[in-house]
Amino acid sequence: MTAAAMSMRPPRRRVLWLLLASVTVIGVLFIGVYPSRTYLAQRSALQKAQHQLAVLDAENAKLDQESGDLNTDARIEQLARERYNLVHPGEEAYAILPAPPAKVDVPPVWPFTGLAARVNPGQQVLPSH
Repeated sequence: MTAAAMSMRPPRRRVLWLLLASVTVIGVLFIGVYPSRTYLAQRSALQKAQHQLAVLDAENAKLDQESGDLNTDARIEQLARERYNLVHPGEEAYAILPAPPAKVDVPPVWPFTGLAARVNPGQQVLPSH
């Protein structure tokens, strides 16, 4: 090799140091970044679980209160009347029926002539000319 070619080529030591430095930087990044991401993910999961626990504790307190209320005679009677329409002996139960549906005005023209007889029975349909 000529002297000019040797001066153009970087020394082996320099390449080795550059390679060692890059491997070290990658190792530090791997050691530092991976555990940090894991820590942040675990912290987020912990916060989510704590929130869910708080919601479930509130729901349990509500259900405990409702369970205590269901053991009273007044609440049992109220539920029997509301949900099952039960009455005491000697009482009469009444049911109010909804109003009948309103009649539908259908125009007396060709596509609706058969429909008008079905929707409003008893209504006289005039033939169209």
